[in-house]
Amino acid sequence: MHPALSHAASPLPRSRSASAAWWRRCEAPTVALCLVLYPAWGALVWWHSLLPAWLLAVCGGYLAHLHFSLQHESIHAMRGLPRWLRLALVWPPLNLWLPYPLYHSGHSQHHVNFHLTHPQKDSESAYHSAEAWQAYGRARRLLFVANQTLAFRLLPGPLLRLYRLGFDEARRIARRDFSHVPAWLGHAASVAPLLYFVVGVCGMAFWQYLLCFVYPSMMLGALRSFTEHRWSESPHARVAIVESNAVMGLVFLFNNLHHVHHRAPTMPWYEIPAYFRRHRAEVLAANGNFYWRGYWPIARRHLLRPVFLPVHPVW
Repeated sequence: MHPALSHAASPLPRSRSASAAWWRRCEAPTVALCLVLYPAWGALVWWHSLLPAWLLAVCGGYLAHLHFSLQHESIHAMRGLPRWLRLALVWPPLNLWLPYPLYHSGHSQHHVNFHLTHPQKDSESAYHSAEAWQAYGRARRLLFVANQTLAFRLLPGPLLRLYRLGFDEARRIARRDFSHVPAWLGHAASVAPLLYFVVGVCGMAFWQYLLCFVYPSMMLGALRSFTEHRWSESPHARVAIVESNAVMGLVFLFNNLHHVHHRAPTMPWYEIPAYFRRHRAEVLAANGNFYWRGYWPIARRHLLRPVFLPVHPVW
């Protein structure tokens, strides 16, 4: 398989049956999940005062990150639906912090497999070029190394992610590049009615929504992406498989089986586990056995130990 797989390519053989064609054409599992997610989120916000804070954070973070996973799904899959409907199903900004158009464009750039882990060309790379690393001060280097531990990535790591987003957007404006302004204005217009419902209608404090929905969702995202990619000569060996349970698989829409996703980006989330089971040996051979059996082994090994030094060995 070519290392720079087409964004739209998929090696998965498709069923010829009429029922399977209908299932795929209507995106029934994904649409059903959306139709369950939004009422569940609304009910949780409405009755938030009845739950202890820890349970609200568990449920709120889970639902908010499931929505983020559905946004990811809409970028790659849901091809049986018209584009406007794919967008409408995932547009409400439950996570508040990232405009969907910016996520779409940045993540699409990430899927040029040959550029995976490149400090400049991969929008989601955790690596820095050797030249940039040499220019950093000691405190900045320590910060980036600490961010390669799971404890840091989960706890203050989301704040670092928000800081870097804000810094990059401010620098873009300083260069008189206003190309992202429409996305931010549209995002603000979408966030306003959502916060009116949360704060004005349901009486939840804004800080409580941040702490019980947004931040736990970002922590889940940080957990999933923590060991997703590493440098290797082979582009396929740069992408991990983390085999976890159904609860974690659902909130990530099985994107934890990440190498399968990079092999076939348009494969619907509900087909990924079966594909991995059928082609397990082939997938693990292709990615150099870059494999973890769940998130507990990752935590035990890298809670306080960096997963890798974030200086790219080539670029």
